[in-house]
Amino acid sequence: MDAAVKPDLRSAYEKAAEDGIDPRCIPQSLDENPPIGADIIAPEYSALEHDNWRFLYERQMQLLPGRAGQAFLRGVETLGMTSDRIPRLADLSLRMEAAAGWRIARIPGLLHERDFFNLLSERIFPSTDYIRGVDELDYTPAPDCFHDILGHMPMLTEPAFADFYQLFGQAALNAEGIDRIRLERLHWFAVEFGLIRQAEGTRIFGAGILSSKNEVLNALSDDVERRPFDVERVVEQDYEVWHLQPLLFELESFDQLVESFRSWTHSRGLT
Repeated sequence: MDAAVKPDLRSAYEKAAEDGIDPRCIPQSLDENPPIGADIIAPEYSALEHDNWRFLYERQMQLLPGRAGQAFLRGVETLGMTSDRIPRLADLSLRMEAAAGWRIARIPGLLHERDFFNLLSERIFPSTDYIRGVDELDYTPAPDCFHDILGHMPMLTEPAFADFYQLFGQAALNAEGIDRIRLERLHWFAVEFGLIRQAEGTRIFGAGILSSKNEVLNALSDDVERRPFDVERVVEQDYEVWHLQPLLFELESFDQLVESFRSWTHSRGLT
């Protein structure tokens, strides 16, 4: 009898890296505690960097009405975002804490997963404070503050989603082996590429879609297969990172996300 085939425990990013990877996408470990909230000192952004923010922000906000979910659009308003200039992380942290008890930490780039999960478990969102260059306005493989701020932060003013994300960080700290890969898949299909059904139709709440022109146009098109959200199915669904997503999952509500995730992590001994 053949020996059992061992599961591939590499992340989707590790698989994609077989043909080479942008060095900015190599996770970094924190050598010391990052500045949080009011302790974050904003960079002196150039006029060009503010112009890049303005271009990206205005382009996305023209595309998102009728496509983005209500919670996201409320969150943008709650955080006081505008196209005028790159927001200060300290200001955003203050507003986010008032809305749902989350704060912001300034980090140097893509984080090692242990540092990332530790911050999430403490209700702290790690954010970069640099913005992509003119040559990467349509797409950048590396994290930047446009993705972190516009993509992620509005959803952390939504109480149920904010609770889920803390639970995710806590569970991920306890995960080993195949459960780490399962949680990575859940993060991809919920946090980065999540959809939700509303009275007016399916809407976007995932940060990877919300911060990308091409993903916004793709997500609700006929090119995408959309399936009902089910944790057991989501955590077994593979994906690839460097192209438009052909398959997405739709939530019924953010309460469904919290309750189903809590039940699944309990069944796996992760909480």
